[in-house]
Amino acid sequence: MSPCDKFCPVNVTLDVIGGKWKLLILWYLQDETRRYSQLMRDIEGITPKMLAQQLRELERDGVVNRTVHPVVPPKVEYSLTPYGRTLNPIIESLGKWGSTHLERTNAAKEKQLVAL
Repeated sequence: MSPCDKFCPVNVTLDVIGGKWKLLILWYLQDETRRYSQLMRDIEGITPKMLAQQLRELERDGVVNRTVHPVVPPKVEYSLTPYGRTLNPIIESLGKWGSTHLERTNAAKEKQLVAL
């Protein structure tokens, strides 16, 4: 297999959704619109600066929509764009794989405890 360059489809995908936080942001936005503060509460460990940066990048790539409501104090909501929703099957597959992996590793740990 040849090395993956900047035009490799996997690299292009990872440029959009890769990193520690973007998939988690997309996970929480896949079914509902959320405010910035909701995302801060949902995503443990993310800093306000990082959340803002990641949301800006996802918005720049056409995956996330930012809606500002003209009220005081300002109300900003984030949702997936129709293009962003095309990522839902990928996100769901990753979630299913993670659940299966967690069950598998938990079962292996239980077997180790029983063997002791």
